[in-house]
Amino acid sequence: MMRNFFLLISFLSFTLPAKAYDMQGLMDAFYSVVMIRGYNSSGGMAYGSGVVVGENKVITNCHVLRSTKQPWISRGEDSYAITGVRVDAWHDLCLVSAHQLPFKAAKLGNSTDLKRGQEVAGIGHSNGVPAPLTSRGYVKGLYPNSPGNVIRTSAKFLMGASGSGLFDMDGHLVGINTFKTAGIGGSIHFALPIEWLQTLEKQAEITTFPIEGKALWEEDEDKKPFYMQAAVPESRQDWPKLAEVAEKWTVAEPKTAEAWYTLGVALENISKNDLAAKAFNQAFLLDGNNYDALVHMGLIAKSNGDSAEMHRIQVALANIDENLANEYVELLGCGNSC
Repeated sequence: MMRNFFLLISFLSFTLPAKAYDMQGLMDAFYSVVMIRGYNSSGGMAYGSGVVVGENKVITNCHVLRSTKQPWISRGEDSYAITGVRVDAWHDLCLVSAHQLPFKAAKLGNSTDLKRGQEVAGIGHSNGVPAPLTSRGYVKGLYPNSPGNVIRTSAKFLMGASGSGLFDMDGHLVGINTFKTAGIGGSIHFALPIEWLQTLEKQAEITTFPIEGKALWEEDEDKKPFYMQAAVPESRQDWPKLAEVAEKWTVAEPKTAEAWYTLGVALENISKNDLAAKAFNQAFLLDGNNYDALVHMGLIAKSNGDSAEMHRIQVALANIDENLANEYVELLGCGNSC
């Protein structure tokens, strides 16, 4: 039963109150995305995505540039030779240069302005398609890593979209889609904060390829940040392992809402509902935008037959936004009894 609840909640997005899209801004974002290509040592084609961030400047992932000696930027049938690159291999961000690149730069946003549940769009060349594909999703987690937040989203990206852009719904570039985990529970997608461009721009430009160096997401498992350690067991639905990681996370970072939320998910799925409810409550107290925590508490209350708690949560959601409360009532199927 708890597994079914988890699957249900993973498909239902409790989001911030809707706002109008900036269609022109999103169109501009779409046209700021380019493809990075190059032949590898065996003669095959290596490819990824990038985003124009300044005159003749494109940001991408460094791992896109690991297997080619002569990369280029392309759009459709047009191509532009890459003349140099600024490298931050550990953060897996590279800023490439080209001559007479005729594309308009993306508008830069801030990952620190994002909120959990906010709608975002990933735009990139998934599977190496000639025209960028857009994937709509929501912010599912924010992990401070100064300057900026590493962003977990439900906006999916596939091979070929490494280095692609994550945009808010006004078309501002807030992150660079970089790495993901995979498992029976579905992929978990992460984007690096656009604020890291500030450091990248200060690096010396070099002209030698391919690019070498390990990225932070390739670190040994026990040395990774807790949010990365938690991603693999979550995607594999290894709930005991997730609980183990999350418990260590809450001890090390007791004021991190995502740590408590992750612990709640793990405990709920091993039927420790009372402890899970306490963890979800702590997550919401630390982050009032974590509506998913409230919904999980409601699901647990329903399984316990606690109608008073179900109603309390409905009221709390209604005080935030009536639409959230209506989604909650529909999910629990409790109608007026909520």
